[in-house]
Amino acid sequence: MTGEFDYIVVGGGTAGSVVAARLSEDPDVTVALLEAGPSDVDDPAVLELTKWMGLLESGYDWDYLVEPQDSGNSFLRHARARVLGGCSSHNSCIAFWAPAEDLDEWSSLGLPGWSAQDVFPLYKRLETNDGPGEHHGRSGPVTIRSVPPNDPTGVALLQACEQAGIPRTEFNSGKTVTHGANWFQINAREDGTRSSASVSYLHPIIGKRPNLEIITGARVRRLLFDGKRCTGAEYLADDLIHGVKLRARREVILSSGAIDTPKLLMLSGIGPAAHLREVGVDVLVDSPGVGENLQDHPEGVIQWDALQPMTTESTQWWEIGIFTSTEDGLDRPDLMFHYGSVPFDMNTLRHGYPTTENGFCLTPNVTRSRSTGTVRLRSRDYRDKPKVDPRYFSDPHDMRVMTYGIKLARKIAEQPALDEWAGIELAPGKDVKTDDEIADYLRKTHNTVYHPSCTAKMGGDGDPSAVLDARLRVRGVEGLRVADGSAMPFLVAVNPCITTMAIGEKCADMLKEDARS
Repeated sequence: MTGEFDYIVVGGGTAGSVVAARLSEDPDVTVALLEAGPSDVDDPAVLELTKWMGLLESGYDWDYLVEPQDSGNSFLRHARARVLGGCSSHNSCIAFWAPAEDLDEWSSLGLPGWSAQDVFPLYKRLETNDGPGEHHGRSGPVTIRSVPPNDPTGVALLQACEQAGIPRTEFNSGKTVTHGANWFQINAREDGTRSSASVSYLHPIIGKRPNLEIITGARVRRLLFDGKRCTGAEYLADDLIHGVKLRARREVILSSGAIDTPKLLMLSGIGPAAHLREVGVDVLVDSPGVGENLQDHPEGVIQWDALQPMTTESTQWWEIGIFTSTEDGLDRPDLMFHYGSVPFDMNTLRHGYPTTENGFCLTPNVTRSRSTGTVRLRSRDYRDKPKVDPRYFSDPHDMRVMTYGIKLARKIAEQPALDEWAGIELAPGKDVKTDDEIADYLRKTHNTVYHPSCTAKMGGDGDPSAVLDARLRVRGVEGLRVADGSAMPFLVAVNPCITTMAIGEKCADMLKEDARS
C-alpha cells in the first residue's frame, strides 16, 4: 500500500468500521482506516462484555470532562472510546432499532433517504437477530440476541412493572414502545464477546483484503485541502513528532464521533468563523453549526440496598429497559429507565450518599432532551481536549421528566413483587420527597447514558445550522463526508449504537452510488 488511497476513513469506530469494511468489498477500491487508539483484537478487556464498566476512565477512554454546569453535574465526564470499534467497543451493547417516528421526522426535515422505510432495511442488513418477525435480519454481521431472563431481581422487577401498570412489551418489534418494559436485546455473541462494529465488520477481514489498510495508533491532526477540496488527512507518526500525510483520490470520511468530529473539522478550518479566529485557526468555511446542537440522554439514578444476594452473573449488568410517557398523546416515549443489577454510586458517593456492594438501581433518562450544548476548541493545539458543554437541564422540560422518573421508580419498587428485594433506598433516600428536593439531588448526581450526538448535523438546504446535506457531505467543501452520531439531526429516543452502524451502512451505499454516477 502507498500513501494514496481511493478513500480515507478517519476514525475506526461504530460507523467508521462499517464504512471501511463495506467500501473495501470492492477489490478495485483502496481504503485506509485511521484509528487513534489500539486494536481490540485478542484484547479481553475490550471484547468481554461483562467488563465494560472497567473501560470508563481507562486508557481506552478519551475521558472528556464537561465544562462547569450551571444546572447540572460539573463532575460528569463523557466516555469516548479510544480503541478500534469506537464506542461499540466500549459500551454495554444495548441494541435498538430507532423509532420509525424519529426517522420519519428526520426525513421531514429536508432529508430524503432517511425515513424509516429507508433505514429499517439497513438494520435488517446489518443484523443476525434472534427476535421474532419477518422484519429482522438473519444473516448480517452483527449478532443481536435477547437477554435471557436469568436475573431473579430482574424477573421480579418486570412483575413489579406490570403491577404498576407498565406491561411486558417486545422490543425491536417494528412498533414503537411508548409504555412497556422487557429484557433488552444486546449486540453480543453467546460466549459473551461483544458484537461491536470492529468485531462484526473488521475482524473477519483483517489480513484478508490487500486493498484495506487499518492503521491503529494514528491520531489525526488535521484534514488536508487543496482549495476547498479535501484531499486527505495528516496523522501523528510513531515517533510522536512528525506528521504522516495520506492522500485520498476520491473522498475522506470523517467518523470520529460527536466530540472529535467537530473538533477535527474546526482544527481544519471548518466551523464558526468567530470562534476559529479566536483560537487562531484560519477559516476555510464559516460553518456556524459545527460543534452546535450537542444533544445527549441525561440520566438520574435511584438505588436500593438488596434484601437478598444479587446475581453474580450477567450479560452486561444492565439487562432491562422501561419506557413510558410523562404526558398524554406522545407517539414516542419521553422517559426511559435502565435497570442495573449493580450499585451505581459513581456520582452519589462524593455527596455523602450511602452505598452497598449488594444493591440495584433504576436510572431514569430523558429520551428527547431539550437542553442543547456545544463542543468548542480549547486552543489550536490538536492535543488539547475540547470544551464540552452539554448545558444539562438548561431547559426545564428535562428536569420535569427526570423528576417524574424518580417518583415512578419508587412506585415500581413499592409493588409486592419487589417486597423480597427492595430494601433501604440509598439515594436519594426516603426523606427526599418534594419536586425541589428531588431536582436538587438530580442536579448534583445525574450522569449521562454516554450518547452525545448531533454536533455536525444533517439538514435541508434551508437550514443555516446544517453542517451536512442529506448525503452526509460537508457543506462548503468537496470530497468530505461525516458518518457517525454527530450527523444525526436530533438524537433518537433509544440507545443509538445500532443506528450509528446504520449510518455507516448508508454512507457506504451513497459513496458507491456516487462513484458509479
